[in-house]
Amino acid sequence: MIYLDYQATTPLAPEAREAMLRWLGGPGSDTFGNPHSPHRMGRMAAAAVEAAREKVAALFPAGGRVIFTSGATEALNLAIRGCHAVRAGERIAFSAIEHAAVMETCKDIGNWAELPVTSEGLVDLSQEFPARIGLMAVMQVNNEIGTIQPLEDLARKAKAEGAKVLVDGVQAAGRMALFEADMIAVSAHKLHGPKGIGALWLREGVGLVSTSGGGGQEAGIRSGTLSPALCAGFGAAAQLAVERMEEDAAHVEALWRRARELFAGWTLNGSAEARWHGNLNLRRDGLDVARLMSDCRDVMFSAGSACASGSGRTSHVLSAIGLSQAEAKSSIRLGFGRYTTLDEIEQAAASINAAAEAQQ
Repeated sequence: MIYLDYQATTPLAPEAREAMLRWLGGPGSDTFGNPHSPHRMGRMAAAAVEAAREKVAALFPAGGRVIFTSGATEALNLAIRGCHAVRAGERIAFSAIEHAAVMETCKDIGNWAELPVTSEGLVDLSQEFPARIGLMAVMQVNNEIGTIQPLEDLARKAKAEGAKVLVDGVQAAGRMALFEADMIAVSAHKLHGPKGIGALWLREGVGLVSTSGGGGQEAGIRSGTLSPALCAGFGAAAQLAVERMEEDAAHVEALWRRARELFAGWTLNGSAEARWHGNLNLRRDGLDVARLMSDCRDVMFSAGSACASGSGRTSHVLSAIGLSQAEAKSSIRLGFGRYTTLDEIEQAAASINAAAEAQQ
């Protein structure tokens, strides 16, 4: 099988798996302790968690603190619902192509403003920016079409309104420098770490209100027993991503160039330049994507965002950039990265193109 769905999840790095094994523990071992226990085993586990926290912190701008969560969805919810300005009733602004973890949370709270995007999938800076907002939430890299938002300009507008800036850094973390916002959410499994763990980074001086009851194990903000194994795997994946960032980016760029040649007859969705080149979202008029996926069952790719797959709904991201329902439903997303080979890209393209041609 050929895996081309890196926006949905990434293969676990061998280094991350190795780091996790020690802390899975078992009868007779001394590595299954609760990191919040005061005895020797607990202190050992706590030390492993803090070592991992230091490695994860290297993903973010200098300073600030890392709060471990169960993933980016929890981190984003915590950042939005725990924001003092939001709790005081101030308005939230978010882009029209945000992940459901942001969009649905903001709409549930109410008092929100949506930032429109251009046909290239970038927040439209020519449009009037909403006034009197307390929080702006924008992705650094979009999960469906890979566009990289003009965060510096957007943050300047938000700060002029006195708002805090929350960045969904899930698709950017480990691939590029993260924008220095007030809060940043990331997920381990999108950068070759384990599923079930993520982090919320808070700039120094930024505080949050806890949104759930419990022991307040994470700086009094987030409750629950941490998994040393998941933390260790996240830490190892983060360290590797930082060390390999330039090498991985060069590899992805080579794959992108070849993929663009191989899919020359397809139309690219979103900007070709202001984009992470490990995301190739394409469309072909009249394509039956469900049939295509069935005919290419040995190639793992997505029909739009993995979070919306099977819902039957047209992608809100593709709709926001002006695609018709038919165009959106004839779109596919190919995601590749560190462990993808050039040969896999070529084999996948041959299979997908042949199956698409057979539909004509």
